[in-house]
Amino acid sequence: MTVGRGTRRLLRGVGPPLLVGVGGLVAWELTVTLGRVAPFLLPAPSAIGTELVDNRAVIWQVGLASGTNALVGLVAGAVLAILAAMLASRFDFLGEVAVPVAAALNALPIIALAPILNNMFESTSSIPRRSVVAIVVFFPVFLNTLRGLREVDPVHRELMTSYAAPGWTFTRLVRLPGALPFVFTGLRQASSLAVIAAVVAEYFGGRQDGLGSRITSAASYTAYPRAWAFVVGACVLGLVFYLAALGLERLTMPWRARRSG
Repeated sequence: MTVGRGTRRLLRGVGPPLLVGVGGLVAWELTVTLGRVAPFLLPAPSAIGTELVDNRAVIWQVGLASGTNALVGLVAGAVLAILAAMLASRFDFLGEVAVPVAAALNALPIIALAPILNNMFESTSSIPRRSVVAIVVFFPVFLNTLRGLREVDPVHRELMTSYAAPGWTFTRLVRLPGALPFVFTGLRQASSLAVIAAVVAEYFGGRQDGLGSRITSAASYTAYPRAWAFVVGACVLGLVFYLAALGLERLTMPWRARRSG
């Protein structure tokens, strides 16, 4: 009975999105085929699928390169954001300064930032792309973590005060554990942004070993179904990052998964 209930729950959760996705692909295929849409405007899903199969080894290889850049930048940006949020929550004057600075970093466009960083390093260096990712993911992780660190239960605050606990002890034992839901909210947002930033940063020079450079290369040679195949690879990579962040959240806070279930 438990297995049957779990299966029904899985079908309810996965069935509707799957049906909508399949229906959308069928409508897309019919629109392109019957409407005779030009391939450079919108390739058919069947043509994109053929390119996915034919170029699966290349997509896997360049996906690993983009994924590595996204992962390194995500980890670096998240760690810096959490440390900055801890400092900002500990000292009020730093919080007043850090929030506008983080907002300014978030407003920096990738299109303007990536070429500048590429010119600062060698053409074979991956540092510019990883730096772009770190800058992009910094804001959502910092803002959510800072919000979580500031929302402390008054009872916990009074208890730690009665124990004369130092500020960093209070942060380590009370603030950080209480802020974990907010931290993972920021990480879930940043996981998808990391892939987007890594792929977009690859449009502007540097090593030609990522999904972004292959998309622009295929489009410049009018191989539009192949370019869309690389776009699909980027979408899958973003989904993998998001699911990894979601899985890490459930491993770190299993009680939330049990409560929601």
